[in-house]
Amino acid sequence: MSLHHPPSTLAALGRTWIEAWNGRDLDRVLALYEEAAVMTSDRIPALGFDASGTLRGKAALRAYWGKALGLLPKLHFSLIELFVSPDSVVVFYENERGKKICEYLRLNAAGKIVQGSANHLPH
Repeated sequence: MSLHHPPSTLAALGRTWIEAWNGRDLDRVLALYEEAAVMTSDRIPALGFDASGTLRGKAALRAYWGKALGLLPKLHFSLIELFVSPDSVVVFYENERGKKICEYLRLNAAGKIVQGSANHLPH
């Protein structure tokens, strides 16, 4: 199977990702990820998880995102734009606090996210 995904498929995944978060549906979010997915964010150490800022595997992602959802009862992502490449989508959005974020999501041949990186504006 090719790593080349049609732009429409990637855009749909980006929209589904936003919808899953806005629905506070952690199972739906995690269903988009490969079992051994890797996630990097400066929020990971800030919430008391791995100091490197990188988590590996769905169990670690569930623990981290579950804690984050508990701390952010008003979480809401407003989609600004989607950018695609043959094997990735960047979801550019604004969160409920007015912060603009780019989430880089790289997919495997099966269309599951294998790598995610939350990119924030430098302070």
